[in-house]
Amino acid sequence: MSDDSAMEGGLGHNSENRDKVVWERWTKKRTFVRALEGTYGQLKEELYSQPRVYRTSDLKWKGGPQHYGKKVINPQANRIAQSIEAHVEVFSPKGYGQTHGHMNSAVFLVLKGKGHDVHDGRRIDWETGDALIVENACVHQHLNDSDEEGLILVLKAKPLFLFMHMIFQKMVQYPPEKPVPGHEDYTPPENV
Repeated sequence: MSDDSAMEGGLGHNSENRDKVVWERWTKKRTFVRALEGTYGQLKEELYSQPRVYRTSDLKWKGGPQHYGKKVINPQANRIAQSIEAHVEVFSPKGYGQTHGHMNSAVFLVLKGKGHDVHDGRRIDWETGDALIVENACVHQHLNDSDEEGLILVLKAKPLFLFMHMIFQKMVQYPPEKPVPGHEDYTPPENV
């Protein structure tokens, strides 16, 4: 392994050398906080010229086969939201995602489904309509207990935390690489 790959996490879930579904956000170089340059007038004009509606149905799902995601608002793509990140996640029936932790807190709004999270070893049940809080540095995992897909909107101030050098983020266990038995043909919804 080269020194560069060791610094970037080495071969992992998103390595190009694997023939498996990947989540590139865990190994791809990203811009977390961008420069704000110009005059106040230019910045205001740029801010007011940004779209106010972002159609998630225009975005592509990434990941799989049990857990998929779409970035909706992030500092890489939208100048309007320098300090907040929003993404949509979907879990196949009985599917689950990675076990991980990050410094920033997060709010999860359950749009569809019923399941539970594990936060630092503690089970927390959730269902459609619930808002779930993940506290700073909490090691957690999301699990869909339903025979229907689970759909979640995630909001977090991750860019602000990174700007303040509160960088801790750790992958404890990657998401499953095989579909849930009986749901091998699951695909995320097209209209979300």
